[in-house]
Amino acid sequence: MTGIPFPNIDPIAIHIGSSYGIRWYALAYLTGFLGGWFYGCYLADLDRDRRPSREDIDNVLPLLVLGVILGGRLGYVLFYNFSYYMEHPMNILAIWEGGMSFHGGLLGVVVVSAAYALKHKFHPLALGDILGTVVPIGLFFGRIANFINGELFGRITTVPWAMVFPHGGNLPRHPSQLYEAFLEGLCLFLVMFFAARNPVIRRTTGLLFGIFVTGYGVCRFIVEFFREPDQQVGFIFQYFTLGQLLSLPMIIAGMYLIYYARKHKTAA
Repeated sequence: MTGIPFPNIDPIAIHIGSSYGIRWYALAYLTGFLGGWFYGCYLADLDRDRRPSREDIDNVLPLLVLGVILGGRLGYVLFYNFSYYMEHPMNILAIWEGGMSFHGGLLGVVVVSAAYALKHKFHPLALGDILGTVVPIGLFFGRIANFINGELFGRITTVPWAMVFPHGGNLPRHPSQLYEAFLEGLCLFLVMFFAARNPVIRRTTGLLFGIFVTGYGVCRFIVEFFREPDQQVGFIFQYFTLGQLLSLPMIIAGMYLIYYARKHKTAA
């Protein structure tokens, strides 16, 4: 055995009595939503002559929370474990047992934000630009929580920083959750942060959202080469994972959004 010891951090951050507690995973969601809300309001204030406004960010936040949770859960049910949940439909509601899909959560956010923007008569991609800039905050803390829980670990490896995860057998594995926190969280946040500082990019409707969608798809596709595929799904075409197949449409859609935004800006 090689590698470094896995830090056995208690998944429950705050114990309430002997039977209840607040988990790090819940705090990660809370931090992501609050961080995204504050940063989103800041971005809205940079261009006060355009929608969405700070008020729009305040109003849409509860709907986005609902979209993330429902979309993430339904995405996991449909994409990753459909046969099981068809046999046990009541377990679909048991989100505390785990099982959330980012791709499903993103679809939930897209539906909610598009509906809100159309109802309030401004371009849906204008809201998408802000959301794409703040989402990496939640991704970073979410992946750190995955690491603390010892879930979504990587494939078996001999790299010096490999770890033996509590539920991953006796062989050292890639800490792929930390790879994702670095790429999907920190790196993508920095890319979006500096892109949003450019007034031309920020005011080109759809461009920031296109950069985010493309960037996440590329980061996720790369990390999936190190991440252990879900046991109930396994490898697809003997080499690729479901996460990679779901990321390919994101890359294509993101590149099209970038093209669309630039063409629309040039025409304007």
